[in-house]
Amino acid sequence: MAVLPNDVSSYAASDPGFAALPVDELLAGESELIARIKLCYGTDRLSFEHDVLSLVRRYAAYVHLLPATADNYFSKPGGLLRLGLETAFFSLQGTDAHIFSGRMSISARRQLEPRWRHATFIAGLCCELHRLMSHLIVTDAAGETWPAFLQPLADWLSARNSERYFLRWRPQAVESRGLGLFALPLVVPPAVIADLAKENTVIVPHLLASISGIPIYREHNILDELVRRSLALVIDRNLVASADRYGSPQYGSHLERYLVDALRRLSSGNSSWVPNREKSRLWLGADGLFLVWPAAAEDIHQLLEGDQLAGIPKAPETILDLLLAAGVFAADANSTSLWVILPPGTKSPLEAAKLSSPAILLAGIDPPPVALPQALQCQPDNASNHATPQVPASTPPSPEKSGTQLSLISPAEAAAIDNPASTLSNQMPGSAPSPTFTLNAPMRLNPLVRDFMIEAVRTLNDGMGPAKVSAIDRGLFIPLDEFASRGIQPSLAMRALAETRMLVTPEPNGPPTLTHEFNGQPTIGIVLDPRFVSGLNLAKFSAPATTET
Repeated sequence: MAVLPNDVSSYAASDPGFAALPVDELLAGESELIARIKLCYGTDRLSFEHDVLSLVRRYAAYVHLLPATADNYFSKPGGLLRLGLETAFFSLQGTDAHIFSGRMSISARRQLEPRWRHATFIAGLCCELHRLMSHLIVTDAAGETWPAFLQPLADWLSARNSERYFLRWRPQAVESRGLGLFALPLVVPPAVIADLAKENTVIVPHLLASISGIPIYREHNILDELVRRSLALVIDRNLVASADRYGSPQYGSHLERYLVDALRRLSSGNSSWVPNREKSRLWLGADGLFLVWPAAAEDIHQLLEGDQLAGIPKAPETILDLLLAAGVFAADANSTSLWVILPPGTKSPLEAAKLSSPAILLAGIDPPPVALPQALQCQPDNASNHATPQVPASTPPSPEKSGTQLSLISPAEAAAIDNPASTLSNQMPGSAPSPTFTLNAPMRLNPLVRDFMIEAVRTLNDGMGPAKVSAIDRGLFIPLDEFASRGIQPSLAMRALAETRMLVTPEPNGPPTLTHEFNGQPTIGIVLDPRFVSGLNLAKFSAPATTET
């Protein structure tokens, strides 16, 4: 969307804006989805109109035709309306498989279950209201700004007799989900909240916690679990449907909230995440809060896999990159993703991610943990005692003789693709180094493709399963069927690799694919530039002809 110009008269030429349509016309385009919601809600017409349709109309009046994001998921006009309705529908649908008041009597559950379903629908509908307060600014043709905290957009347009309105996005907006609570009364009348709170004290607190993004410590919020799962599914479906315009959507950009939520849940309820305990994932020192990596990433993935969230990355490298980009983690002075720390009682240094602020995880924990008096980061003299040996480029490891211990590749290391030396993991004092084959992918590579490529390259290591790639004269051959088996369109994968200059054309000016024998069968595939894989001897490969974008 174009930036709002200073000269109001130039709107028509530079920004057509949005038409001030009536609410009935807005909802006419969503009639099919509303009919599905009615069927799922399972009540008569009058009850549905009173309980659900009235809220849908108020929500439509509030968000109108505004998109959810500037250039990512649900970025078209009406995107926020569609996002809220789809999330509400899948959240409501998910209530059929859950019992909310399991410890109560049957008669009490019969009274509360309809309220739980109603509250879950509301939470899904309003889960992204905070964006209207933090991410965008709406004005009319005269340049007056819509007061998003005071009234719905449709009411404001009607009061000003505006035929069109215009949008600009706030630069570097920070997500503040708690702002959604201020918009909630404009969508949900106080009488509805009062009805949800009747004969119980838990439904409304769980509803508000879900909308604000604040976890309820030591309580299982089933309502929020359904909404988070539904929202991830809806966004993932929208991104997949938009794959034909790849390069515009920012894959994985919506996942930070789930990763941060997982960090908070683990730090508040997992005994392995109690700070400064022996073998703990968390270490709090005088120089900040550190998270042992990749052990913490494995805990995060295991937790989110249990939540059945769509699109959650599996590779620790991808999780690390997402949290670094979101500002949750901080890089060190050399812009390296991982820090080297030496907690008390440990025999060797550990790789760890550093939280940009300890309060991200420790706020609300009672009693608050006490920081160690000393700094945890390894000093140069300590680090030299545990320096990581390097294998000379002239004697690279072969796939048949490589070890099984994998190393983490930082973004700084990933950028240095011209250095073919093997990357080795930290070793215990006195142990032999274990060379490995790992992917050095640029950070801008599509996360879906990145996750697959990391796993595929790892299969070159001994004991990591049947190989999904094979070495040929120009690089690593990857069958297209391997992408399809992971649900990745081969065309999308080829374009993603070509845009990051990781794809090699077998012949100059020729097609990006070739047929090569793989597992005894002629197979169509592509070739990965060997410079993006640590542990390979580049001297054994012919000079690659990298595909130009």
